[in-house]
Amino acid sequence: MSDYHLKGAEKDLIECIGLWCLNFDELAKDRPVYAIDLLGFGSSSRPHFSSDAEEAENQTAKFIEEWRKKVGLNTDFVLLGHSMGAFIAAAYVLRHPDRVSHLILADPWGFSPRPFNPQGMAFKMLRLSYFNPLGFMRKCGPVIGPGLVKRVRTDINHLYGKVFKDSIIAQYIYDCNAKPPTGEHCFYAMMDSYRWAKYPMKERICKLRKNLALTFIYGQLSWVDRNPAEFIKVKRVESSVDIHTIEGAHHHIYAENPEVFHAHVLAACQLADNSTSKSAKTTMDN
Repeated sequence: MSDYHLKGAEKDLIECIGLWCLNFDELAKDRPVYAIDLLGFGSSSRPHFSSDAEEAENQTAKFIEEWRKKVGLNTDFVLLGHSMGAFIAAAYVLRHPDRVSHLILADPWGFSPRPFNPQGMAFKMLRLSYFNPLGFMRKCGPVIGPGLVKRVRTDINHLYGKVFKDSIIAQYIYDCNAKPPTGEHCFYAMMDSYRWAKYPMKERICKLRKNLALTFIYGQLSWVDRNPAEFIKVKRVESSVDIHTIEGAHHHIYAENPEVFHAHVLAACQLADNSTSKSAKTTMDN
């Protein structure tokens, strides 16, 4: 599992590396940031994942825990995940609840249960679930593939245009996805027609210990359903559950409006710092 470590102070923050280059400097000012490519994605190795949804989820959580031990990261850190990464972050915390002090879920995939679909809609979703755009990109090869990314993902090119040339970000996306797609196989094992997970997190996450704080951050225009966060906030009435919506943002909230995103993330980190300080003081007083 590949990782990128930025040194700082205070509590550790972990996120996935991917396209977070606009965020590292700000988030790493006051704390160490460990940015990781999950196994099966990016620059990480490509292990085999089970085709069983529950077992694939177990594997992803196990890999994160093995990585944590390998780098010698102490417990009580802040964990941040986006989209599928948020689902995997939640899966990790469900299995290792004492490792994390604050869970930040950015536009999280896989929290809503799949709604009942009329027959026509169900058929459309079934057909869509068998189409893999990244598979088509890989078949195009290294000559055509990056150019295809540049033409199709104009949104990504726009977001990073001030930092990189279009060709660089397109090449990066192609290179990350040109390797054997075992991470995609893991996603396909866990998903129920792209937008939903076979084992959604909505009810499951409510069972976490009460003093584990949650922060949800959504894009106002994102396709991700925000209702699970409201449900969880009601269910975890004795816990800290913050919900934020970034106006005008779609799914890639960390890049579309990084300043507001940073403010929400750093506020969550500060809350974790304060909670740790308060706990330490209570222990000393006792």
